Amino acid sequence: MNNERKIKCITNENARDEKYIKTPVREFNKKNIFEVRNFHRSFPQYRETPLQELNALSRALGVENIWMKDESYRFGLNAFKVLGGSYAVGKYLAKRLNIDISELSFEKLRSVEIRNKLGDLTFVTATDGNHGRGVAWAAGQLGQKSVVFMPKGSAEARLMNIRKEGAEASITDLNYDDTVRLAKRYAKEHGGVVIQDSVKEGYTEIPTWIMQGYTTIIDEALEQIAQRVNALPTHVFLQAGVGAFAAAIVAYLASAFGTVRPITVIVEPDEAACFFISMEAGDGKPHAVTGFMPTIMAGLACGEPCNLSWEIMKDYADCFISCSDEITIEGMRTLAHPLPGDHRIISGESGAVGLGLVKTILGNSKFDQVKEQLKINKDSRILLISTEGDTDPENYQRVIAE
Repeated sequence: MNNERKIKCITNENARDEKYIKTPVREFNKKNIFEVRNFHRSFPQYRETPLQELNALSRALGVENIWMKDESYRFGLNAFKVLGGSYAVGKYLAKRLNIDISELSFEKLRSVEIRNKLGDLTFVTATDGNHGRGVAWAAGQLGQKSVVFMPKGSAEARLMNIRKEGAEASITDLNYDDTVRLAKRYAKEHGGVVIQDSVKEGYTEIPTWIMQGYTTIIDEALEQIAQRVNALPTHVFLQAGVGAFAAAIVAYLASAFGTVRPITVIVEPDEAACFFISMEAGDGKPHAVTGFMPTIMAGLACGEPCNLSWEIMKDYADCFISCSDEITIEGMRTLAHPLPGDHRIISGESGAVGLGLVKTILGNSKFDQVKEQLKINKDSRILLISTEGDTDPENYQRVIAE
């Protein structure tokens, strides 16, 4: 294996310039966020996921704080994706019932009365693993069916976890984006409901709901930080696949804090860096990476940006970074074998890339220019989000043991 760590960074000079027309982020206002949090709080399984302080690592790297939000604890599903899928399912059912989501708890949706009104539904999605498991879990909890398609190269363990939630699931011979198209064809032919975070013409409502669902993470995190320090993070690192998660957090911060929001850094694997190449093109349009995308960051191996995500991030995200697999491997190992005093965190291939990136940039003078571009210094307070645990246990053990 080539162990060279590669990083490419491009800054968005217009992100803080109010002269430029900005994509509206009204769907991420306080009222929407309140409704999302209340819906998630109605789940019997709801608990805030832990925010770990990596104080020893902060001192070693010369910054004020490094916080890691650990989403491996989310609803016992080992990843954050259930937040978006479950909220989208809830919003869809609320609309079908002609009831506002604020009047529908998760338990009420499980009731016999509501089930009889809804009849039998089938939710359909494409996934590398985490999103499909979340949709399958939500459907199963509500007594509905789900069908899940996975791209070529998906881990068998992720497939089995989805099937355990009651879904009909299979691995295709297609890449992620073609698998999304397959899921949509299947839903059309079988009367299913597509729950996908890929925005295409005429399909924007459900992806917006999915994105809103993800804001529970940042809302929790900022509350947890406020309980410890009287300050916002200065930097938030966000990994991107199709971009729904990253754009949701960026939109939340832009809506809540305007131009005084934290610096947001979008991170992608270099084999699937569709947002990076879109920014690099400089024409304001989204650009796709095609073909097979051989990265261990399976959850981020998406070649086509979600259009809504792109519109938000090109207007509000501050920096875009593409990096090699070695960066996330560094993060996985650092979190699995922490410095004395720091909490051990089990973070998978798509969850650890932010920490690996921060450690590599701050710990290697080769990347001083990137550090300068990101405006990181001794007063920086950095928020990272580990979006998944060991969702591919065999590969996780192999990586951290090497």
